[in-house]
Amino acid sequence: MQWKNASLKYESQTDRLILKVLTPNYANAVLNFQNRNRESFEAYEPTRPANFYTASYQQAVLKCEWDLALKQQCIRFYVFRKDDPQMIIGTVCLHDIRFAAYSCTEIGYKFDAAFRRMGYASEAIKKVMSLAFYDLHLHRVFARVMPENKPSIYLLESLGFQYEGVERGCFFIQNQWADHLRYAYLNPSTDN
Repeated sequence: MQWKNASLKYESQTDRLILKVLTPNYANAVLNFQNRNRESFEAYEPTRPANFYTASYQQAVLKCEWDLALKQQCIRFYVFRKDDPQMIIGTVCLHDIRFAAYSCTEIGYKFDAAFRRMGYASEAIKKVMSLAFYDLHLHRVFARVMPENKPSIYLLESLGFQYEGVERGCFFIQNQWADHLRYAYLNPSTDN
């Protein structure tokens, strides 16, 4: 498959992980991942539609994600451990990819509660940031995080993201507008 402005691959690896863009036939694996982490994920995400926890819904999401990846508008990598390549342990996504003068993207991530504090998120995010900077040739990656999500703030800061400020009422999370902190990381190989 050809990427319009870059040579990004649908699958990448780190020392311990496999990251790949999934096709709709992975719907059951994604559904299992969502179900295992329902409580911890929902605290930081918008209210789910009634049919979210169904294979058909996840299949439709994967189809949409695949189409967006082909257009280089949004690329979600699902994360697997090399020693268990069937079970999804997380996702890292480049949202709203913008080329030309903006040359930026928002990064989002979530990891299975059973695999946190093992360095997997850091390892996966570093790889996806490398793809954003050196394969997509983007200049800036930014992230939003809720102020009470201390582990995520620590993760971003440990990766070198710089705090930029508060986006007041920027997302409707669990029936209320929630503030988010904004962090950014600039491509070290581009001029500031």
